[in-house]
Amino acid sequence: MFTVHTPDDVDGLRQALTAGPGRVLVIGAGFTGCEVASACRELDVPVTVVEQGTAPLTGALGAVIGGVAAQMQRDHGVDLRCGVQVEALEGEGDGDGDGLLRRARLSDGSTLDVDVAVAALGSIRNVEWLEGSGLAAGVWGVACDAGCRVLDVNGVITDDVFVAGDVARFPHPVYDYQLLALEHWGNAVAQAEIAAHNMISTESERWPHLALPEFWSTQFGTEIKSVGVPTYAGQVVIAQGSVAERRFVAVYGYRGRITAAVAFNQAKWLEFYERLIDRAAPFPPSSRIVDEPAGRRPVAAEVPDRPTPQATVVVTGHEPSERRVALVGKTYL
Repeated sequence: MFTVHTPDDVDGLRQALTAGPGRVLVIGAGFTGCEVASACRELDVPVTVVEQGTAPLTGALGAVIGGVAAQMQRDHGVDLRCGVQVEALEGEGDGDGDGLLRRARLSDGSTLDVDVAVAALGSIRNVEWLEGSGLAAGVWGVACDAGCRVLDVNGVITDDVFVAGDVARFPHPVYDYQLLALEHWGNAVAQAEIAAHNMISTESERWPHLALPEFWSTQFGTEIKSVGVPTYAGQVVIAQGSVAERRFVAVYGYRGRITAAVAFNQAKWLEFYERLIDRAAPFPPSSRIVDEPAGRRPVAAEVPDRPTPQATVVVTGHEPSERRVALVGKTYL
């Protein structure tokens, strides 16, 4: 049984996969789980992916684009099982066996013979050392303002404690000031620059962390890249390319403005969509675009949770010292 948290975990998993197991079980179809499944198929190792949601990557991309990822996995020989959970992992005998994993029992009543299991069920933020500190730290991370200054348990900004990286929960104006925690090294580097600058700057010289979230993943020979927050959306439209060829850009929108874009093997277009998100451009995109599919129309994005609308904001400037926001309107339910 493997969990993937550290480089040592990855090395151990790599050794287990290259040893040629009969079948690998991946529990969870987020980005880590999907990438592990991809590595298995590259090694020609049989793999079953178990996901309690309706499709892979639903928590990050919504069920519509998750459905594209599901078909991609099945086309590459993955035994993908959605809507089920693992109820038990068992070894040989009744507890007196050799300690090796032998089978998995699923919630649909089926049983799998497996040799290796990988738990890819999300991250755990290491905030236990902050217990009793008086800071706003919990299972979702450490809350801070846009300048990386940590909040205390009363929601008051502390002026001498800063946070950056996966553990930081910061408000982003483009996404109605909801506290975001981003699990990607690019955000950790950008946020650390903001925190370091603000530590040594006066109040008037401090910068906000307004960079749009970005991530990328390579799986099953496909490069998936994203800008913005795809789950902050009500609808999605295939704006360019072909889903059948897995070469397309999906654009997400909420209440009439673009909030995110996801590219499958079309990352060159994301800078264009990033500018549209920054200026709260209308959704669906109205301009003529290269490789636009015929009859494109938005459909429900099928994201896990519906966002609560607040202010509509545009981002101005490009460098951290220049990036500011401007309120352009409010929308209400």
